[in-house]
Amino acid sequence: MSRILQTLLGLLFAAVLATTAWPAHAQDAPPPAPGQMLGPPPPPHPWSSLDPAQREVLAPLQQKWDHLPPRRQAHMLERAQHWVTLPPARREKIRQRIAHWQAMTPVERQQAQANERMFHRLSPEQRARLHDTFERFQQLPPEQRNRLMQKWRSLPPAQRRQWIMKHGG
Repeated sequence: MSRILQTLLGLLFAAVLATTAWPAHAQDAPPPAPGQMLGPPPPPHPWSSLDPAQREVLAPLQQKWDHLPPRRQAHMLERAQHWVTLPPARREKIRQRIAHWQAMTPVERQQAQANERMFHRLSPEQRARLHDTFERFQQLPPEQRNRLMQKWRSLPPAQRRQWIMKHGG
């Protein structure tokens, strides 16, 4: 297997999770510690009070929205204020990421968050290399990408870690 393919396999898993989970995990962030709470909690924002642009971006949360704690709603609305200024294609990508996050199990979410923390601990050079590798992976034909992902998934966790250590860092 070529060095590029080995590097792709070694880094791809972390890259995929780091790039798919980032905008959505905020809705499941733990509430701030009591000492960190400033003032009373914000009022709830019913789904019906959201404007059309906010509803578009937050659509994957529609069924759960009215049951989210007001602080989580407020946080998501703050993020949505920025998201609605983005081009439509970028907003759609964020909406898809939120939907993907909602479909994940709690264990998958924990793993995605751990991978994201690991990604942010990388040096800027390592992150740039990871980004470049991920971009090269995206340029591969779909069949080749699928084969690489299947091969990666078939590896035992210890061998995955070994490859990451050898080729990724």
